[in-house]
Formats: sequence, C-alpha cells, structure tokens
Amino acid sequence: MSTEHITRDEVLWALRRHVGAENGASAAALVTEIRGTTAPGHERQLRHCIEELRRDGQHVCGHPSTGYFIAATEDELLRTCAYLHDRALTSLTQVAAMRRVSLPDLRGQLRLPDPDAQPSKRAGGPHEPPAGQQAVP
Repeated sequence: MSTEHITRDEVLWALRRHVGAENGASAAALVTEIRGTTAPGHERQLRHCIEELRRDGQHVCGHPSTGYFIAATEDELLRTCAYLHDRALTSLTQVAAMRRVSLPDLRGQLRLPDPDAQPSKRAGGPHEPPAGQQAVP
C-alpha cells in the first residue's frame, strides 16, 4: 500500500479512462485505480487534485449521482458548472445567514459581480478598473 500523496497527473491519467457521465467513477474507485487500495486521506487528496485540475481549466466533471469523469460533451460540462455554481451559492447563502446580512450585501463585501448586470455596465471589465479604483499605468 502506497502512503505517498496522490498527484494531479495520476488523477488526470485515471480520469482519461472515465470520459462521459456514463463512465463516471466514485472518489473511492478512483483512489483504488490509482493506488490499488484506499488509505486514510487519499480521497481528500484526490478531491484536492480535482480542484487544482479544474482551476487549470481541465474539464473534470462530477456529481454525486455519476462520480467523476472528463466531459464528453459541452452539455456535460455545462451541467457540472451549474452544479458547482449552485453549490457555491448555497454555501454563500449559509454564510450570509450566519453573518446576518443579505446575500446582496455579502456579495458586495466580497466584491463579487452582480450576476444580473449587463457585462457592458459592470465596473471592472477587461479594460476598466473596478468602481472606485484607478487604472494602473
């Protein structure tokens, strides 16, 4: 049994055998594919690697009903993005309630963009500094 940390490359290699939602694999199954067995902390390491791969732009999808997989279609990718967005919004709603502030007030405190604003009307576009800040030469 290997006690080494699971790497992003190992996770990406394993996920290449799981393309499309119908071929998804649970975290435990992926750890077993990578290490041959499971050990305490390996699933957490796997999830951390998946977060890193997603931040690097890899199309690593997942849902409790399908497991993890590489998107085979744009629709699979969009469904995963919607799931992650909803999960993040649920967490932010809980934070707002715990801090006893409204979600829009919390969004302002975190300086998150207004999802209802038109891109051309949003401050901080690609060539424009955020509202109240000066452009850096």
